[in-house]
Amino acid sequence: MPARRIDGDKAGLELLPNGILHLAWDLDCTITATDAEAAMLAVNELAEAEGHPMLVDMETTRTVTRGARAVFATPCAASRIALLGSSPVDRMIANFFLGVNSPPCPTRFFTSRHQAVAWLQSGAADEHERPASA
Repeated sequence: MPARRIDGDKAGLELLPNGILHLAWDLDCTITATDAEAAMLAVNELAEAEGHPMLVDMETTRTVTRGARAVFATPCAASRIALLGSSPVDRMIANFFLGVNSPPCPTRFFTSRHQAVAWLQSGAADEHERPASA
């Protein structure tokens, strides 16, 4: 199934053949509460109430507003979340989110797509996790 654009046109979402939801934010975007709500609605609709692991590609995201962080702290159809970034700014955004908010499911930060997908598919660690530099 090809990626569908999310309302607000700042991200694409698809359910990959391996069962992982892939949410990819656009280059240099600011994620607002409205954007976060649209993304979570799209995730819930695509997952159809089934828990799926989710890869969030946040490379090159400019910023995430306080309102968006609050939205991302609410439960959705994601059973675990891997935040994928590549820059110190990405790591700072992830660390701030994970340090201030309680993620609704196990969540980790990765700089390696391969390691992020392996962790999502492992199903291990049912407890919330702090960011890691895997």
